[in-house]
Amino acid sequence: MGLRIIGSGYGRTGTMSTKMALEQLGFGPCHHMVEVMGNPAQPPHWTAIAAGAEPDWAEVFAGYDAQVDFPGASVWHELSIAFPDAKVIHTERPEEEWWASYSATIGKFFQHREGLDLPPPVAAVFETMDKLLVEGVFGGLDRESSLSAYRSNNEKVRATIPSERLLVFTPADGWEPLCRFLDVPVPAGEFPRSNARDEFWALFGGEPELA
Repeated sequence: MGLRIIGSGYGRTGTMSTKMALEQLGFGPCHHMVEVMGNPAQPPHWTAIAAGAEPDWAEVFAGYDAQVDFPGASVWHELSIAFPDAKVIHTERPEEEWWASYSATIGKFFQHREGLDLPPPVAAVFETMDKLLVEGVFGGLDRESSLSAYRSNNEKVRATIPSERLLVFTPADGWEPLCRFLDVPVPAGEFPRSNARDEFWALFGGEPELA
């Protein structure tokens, strides 16, 4: 059937909370970077994509109903063409807030990943992601390059995706706009909250202490 939801927002915009919410609403499994780390079928796809291969997107996302976060967010435009009936959810936050979170997590990780004691399969995944994301999306790890890429992506999503197909969203908005957009009932309970800085670093054995 292919993806029903495409996430175009970069990592550190509430993507893990959005993944959890979508799965609670019945749009799961939802692809996310943690799936690339945990699903052995995933890394070969992204290694090939980073090397310039022309992917079969239905095969890359086989078994997934939705996608948010990197690496999928780096190819949202291609996905919007491959899955023309899918709705697009663009998670976003003010750019200075995003940079503060990104630079303390994803950016810091890529700066120091070669010195981290990562299991070989995880290290291999992020060798690929360095090429795909740091080089391909951001053009570096510095503030100017990162913010420029973030800003350009936010602008491109709005300029490309028709408004009736697009929801610009942050988890702080809660259930109502998301459920209205997806035409599903609002569930009982609070909107999921996840992926604080400590939770991010827990995926890699803890945040490195640097001199």
